[in-house]
Amino acid sequence: MTKSPDRAPLTREFFDRSVLEVAPDLLGRTLVRRSAAGTIELRLTEVEAYAGEVDPGSHAFRGRTERNGVMFGPPGHTYVYFTYGMWHCLNLVCGPEGRASGVLLRAGEIDVGAALARDRRVSARHDKELAKGPARLATALDVDRDLNGSDLFGGPAPALSVLHGTPPPRDLVRSGPRTGVGGDGAHQPWRFWIEGDPTVSPYRAHAPRRRPSTKAT
Repeated sequence: MTKSPDRAPLTREFFDRSVLEVAPDLLGRTLVRRSAAGTIELRLTEVEAYAGEVDPGSHAFRGRTERNGVMFGPPGHTYVYFTYGMWHCLNLVCGPEGRASGVLLRAGEIDVGAALARDRRVSARHDKELAKGPARLATALDVDRDLNGSDLFGGPAPALSVLHGTPPPRDLVRSGPRTGVGGDGAHQPWRFWIEGDPTVSPYRAHAPRRRPSTKAT
């Protein structure tokens, strides 16, 4: 039986391109998460591009470290990081090997496995909130650092993979500044989303952390 075109997996060559080509092209694609608990399929609705050593907003801006090493390739792997001591975030590595870049998966609509996602996201008031934001997306899919460096093409049933899905019409793709990015990388219009989709997360500008005052009162 022939697979429907939208069920065909993307190729590694898809990810072996500039991050600014890959990021908007991921919108509408189907992210598949397989685990012992079951399978979840999610239609990507919001992403952000990070261009490594030329991007002040990227974890790889100051070069390669133990933490960000997977961002330097090869393409088609996952970069998972832990933030604020609480949350994981999922990125897909792209671009030529040796040049760090990745796409942060910010939001999506769960098409398959919503019951499983609800069990992991008990605070969600509606299904549209299950993966509305990068930490929520990772939580719904049970993504943690154990999946860092996972190969999207690692065998017939990898833990994470991406199917062709149904990309939106180009006139529905929007771009703007990345959420929560400050400094010299604050104004790059490298956040991409599907206009009008209810699962897209709200934009928030960077808010510098303030240290507690040490003055006596």
